[in-house]
Amino acid sequence: MLFVSIILTSLAGALLAVLLNKRRAGMLIPYIAAALSSAMLIVMSAPVLLGHGDVILSLPTYIQRLGEFSLRVDSLSAFFLIVMAIVTMCVSIYSVGYLREYENKYNLGRMGFLFNIFILSLCMVFTAGNAILFLIMWEIMSVSSYFLVIYEWRRADSVSSGLMYLVMTHVGTAFIAAAFLLMWTQTGSFDFTSFAGIREMSELSGTMRSGIFILLLLGFGTKAGLVPLHIWLPRAHPAAPSNISALMSAVMVKTAAYMIIRCCFGFLGVTEVWWGLLVLLIACISALVGVVYALAETDIKRILAYSTVENMGIIFIGIGAAMVFQAFSNGDSTIPYLADIAALALVASLFHVMSHALFKSLLFMGAGAVISSSHTRNIEKMGGIGRRMRYTGAFFFVGALSISAIPPLNGFIGEWMLFQSLFLSQTIGDPMVNILIPAAVAALALAGAIAAACFVRLYGAVFLARPRSDHAENAEEASNSMLGSMMILASLCVLTGVLATFIVRIVDKVSASVLGTSIASKVVGGITLSTPDGGFSHISPLAVVIVFLLLLPLVYLLSNRLGGPQRIMREDTWDCGTPLGPRNQYTATGHSQPLIHSFGRYVGVKSEVSETKSSSPLIPARMKFHQEVEPVFERYLYRPIHRAAVELSNRIGWIQMGSIQAYLAYIFVTLLVLLVVFR
Repeated sequence: MLFVSIILTSLAGALLAVLLNKRRAGMLIPYIAAALSSAMLIVMSAPVLLGHGDVILSLPTYIQRLGEFSLRVDSLSAFFLIVMAIVTMCVSIYSVGYLREYENKYNLGRMGFLFNIFILSLCMVFTAGNAILFLIMWEIMSVSSYFLVIYEWRRADSVSSGLMYLVMTHVGTAFIAAAFLLMWTQTGSFDFTSFAGIREMSELSGTMRSGIFILLLLGFGTKAGLVPLHIWLPRAHPAAPSNISALMSAVMVKTAAYMIIRCCFGFLGVTEVWWGLLVLLIACISALVGVVYALAETDIKRILAYSTVENMGIIFIGIGAAMVFQAFSNGDSTIPYLADIAALALVASLFHVMSHALFKSLLFMGAGAVISSSHTRNIEKMGGIGRRMRYTGAFFFVGALSISAIPPLNGFIGEWMLFQSLFLSQTIGDPMVNILIPAAVAALALAGAIAAACFVRLYGAVFLARPRSDHAENAEEASNSMLGSMMILASLCVLTGVLATFIVRIVDKVSASVLGTSIASKVVGGITLSTPDGGFSHISPLAVVIVFLLLLPLVYLLSNRLGGPQRIMREDTWDCGTPLGPRNQYTATGHSQPLIHSFGRYVGVKSEVSETKSSSPLIPARMKFHQEVEPVFERYLYRPIHRAAVELSNRIGWIQMGSIQAYLAYIFVTLLVLLVVFR
């Protein structure tokens, strides 16, 4: 009954958004409905996550061959639903204040309608128990998010970015549909419960399993934004309004991780080691490419979008490592702790799914507040905003610490567990594993270090120093609804890190439902997290906080006691006789140059310095610096594919001859082929 109420509440919110389009209530009621449906999702999913049985809702279907259209909440989907519901509830509260800037500019009824439909489709993607139903909900999710991306349709970049997103998401959907069709040929049913039987089919060839896996990886990898399928993400996420960017980056891309886990571990069974190694390799490249591009950008939302590419890479490093360890565990039971290490890697990945959803939605909300107040997305034109937007700056700072994996916040915990699972793989004697796992450790460490530098740069350029524009100097604090939602997420970033030992027990139940191995009793001891072998590494997030809270006042008291009273003198900075202004500040571009010089060349970041000569050969009249991110993947991968597709279309254009008789013949031949193949 609660499931039906959630669906009806979301549909009512969408309908009321249209009916109340030009009324004041139209800015409030649709988002109250979205927040209410999110709260009901938490109430419905929490008992499932705690082990009180699945929730199943059967939907009517009139075509028996399509299977049973059902919505099912099990441990895996319950975890993703709760993460989604927390974010959507906060985004709904945030939207009430944020969307005031769109009043009398764009159709707010359209936003409320699409917002509720998008949230409902996300819920049903996470719970669909049938391939056909899943593809329908997946399409609704993709189309509704497309219309949200182009919501600001008067901006040319919104329309072009939305078109790229629409094309890429449908290419991914085609691969997913092909994979489901191949699984249907083996089971005779589109129900996910039937797909789960593929694991036990010993007669199914390895080539067929691998083909299905590749199709799934291409399809869901596109939605996840894995390199080189990521090109839509840094364009679509910034183009959308910031409340939608938060939902897309924090929740929508996680649907890909959810389905890869369900399909690979639940349907196919991980039978090949190279599957995991391939995922691991792609994930490492995604993490590094994403974070380097983020470091080179000056658009605040593109920085966060590229950071999503990096963090999805981290999540998929955990999934890939779990697949490698699970495959070896299935094939060689003599290696100790392999099943436990696989579980640890998956727990780390799932924990980072939760962490990324919380801190990335917080960061996009903070970015939206800053953009609304400063009227620019260029961080070089911001600066000093922290003095005018103190609360926004404080909440954004928590998100920046968390995404930089600073202990004991939640971003640190998932990465720490992931490192431990990779370190413990030395018992495997496979040469490729011994090459790729250390490479993954190095990639994860390097990506983490660059991410920390990236967000030091971002926070400093936006909130610190002096304003670089009039809008930044006159920035105003965000509304109460926006601050309230950011405060909730910032608090959760801290609490989920500090209380990680309690949350890991819950996440372990989700991992155990997928892998069949529980490690909570081995890795959680009181307030301490450790590795499954019990002696490799330990950490206590709660103890770190307690020590910090005790040491901070002690250091303050000792410094005052021993240092004595200090005389404070305020003077202007020595400026060589030249007045200092905002242009003399250290810029975000200058801050990132050492790292860009080291790593940017490998991903196409180009820098150029030009000089204008003066009468003195030693002092140029003017110097100009230009830096751009070359579209490497578009230029060398997608444009050749596009040219080949256009050339092929021109060659076979004769098929479209304008004859109705020819078209009827095509239809007749196609029907005959389908009858022969699917008889």
